[in-house]
Amino acid sequence: MKKKLSLIVFSAVLLILMFNFSFTNATDPLEFSEKRSEIVEKVQGEFFTVEIGFKNTGKNEGGWNISIVFEGKQWSQAGKSQYLELEASEEETLRWTGTIPTDAPIDTLTRLVVYYEDSFKALNWWINVVPGAELAIKSSCVK
Repeated sequence: MKKKLSLIVFSAVLLILMFNFSFTNATDPLEFSEKRSEIVEKVQGEFFTVEIGFKNTGKNEGGWNISIVFEGKQWSQAGKSQYLELEASEEETLRWTGTIPTDAPIDTLTRLVVYYEDSFKALNWWINVVPGAELAIKSSCVK
């Protein structure tokens, strides 16, 4: 009897999880276009631009408040929120600009995260803060 009850409970939990995952995916009609991913090296105070392509994969017009943040353990940089309204199957690219904070520690990484409505997606774009000046030995002499 315990085995049957355990099997019924397990099956019910599994069905609930499957329904929840398919329901979540069905109601999220915003698609991101990631052309590539990489680590971009920037110095303190340097300017950067972010471009993200979006597509409404739903069947109706939709609107989203979209924000981006470069998030890291030592520093973060948020972009201004933008409102995006798209017809079904319509695509649009949004752009943000920013500057690496002048107090961002050298050799630190931040990851690009996109926030929209009650969701978020961490993209595979990273900023690595590198030194703005590097010393190289040009010549030497021993006599």
